[in-house]
Amino acid sequence: MKTPIAKLAFTGCALLVAAFPSGCAFTKDYVALSYAPQANVSKIQGAEAIMLKVEVADLRTVKDKVSVKKNGYGMEMAPIIATNDVAALVKNAIQTELSNRGFNCGGSIVMIEAGLTKFYSDFKTGFFSASAAAEVMMNVQIKNPDGSIALSRIVAGEGANPSLQIMSGGNAKIALEAALKDAVSKLMADQAFMDSLLKAGSQSHADSPHSS
Repeated sequence: MKTPIAKLAFTGCALLVAAFPSGCAFTKDYVALSYAPQANVSKIQGAEAIMLKVEVADLRTVKDKVSVKKNGYGMEMAPIIATNDVAALVKNAIQTELSNRGFNCGGSIVMIEAGLTKFYSDFKTGFFSASAAAEVMMNVQIKNPDGSIALSRIVAGEGANPSLQIMSGGNAKIALEAALKDAVSKLMADQAFMDSLLKAGSQSHADSPHSS
């Protein structure tokens, strides 16, 4: 049987664990998400002749919630809401990276269509601290000028923000932006993706009546 002092100490520890990571757990939090382009990327030979159009469809059931606050026991509390259009953010990230590599993103001959299926950060609770683990997932297709599919990919990115004392929107934001950067980086590093863009663009020139 615990002594009164032991009971008091146990209760105090339990309350501390329950309270310390949650912050204002009952209040909605709002975050403006952003994307930082990769530095020092190289132009791809022939990319300037490829006319691209990027479209991103938001296939998530809930469009604005990107995370949720939790208390020290891991119970979900108030939602964390993105103040900007997440699908538009993903589209801009892909366009920016392709433009920086020399592609012309002002056309519509070659289509890149992405379906965003996940953009979410989940807080994991520990005894002394919490962490944020985010994931971004999308289905990406390249379509030839005739509408046929040249390439189809499932792209997933992960981001983390460890050793947290507060499970807040700001801490979820760090993990989410890292996950987006990881997903886009993987797409840009996919040689088959780049080759398919160049091939689809070359096909459009070959099919043009002025190509001869």
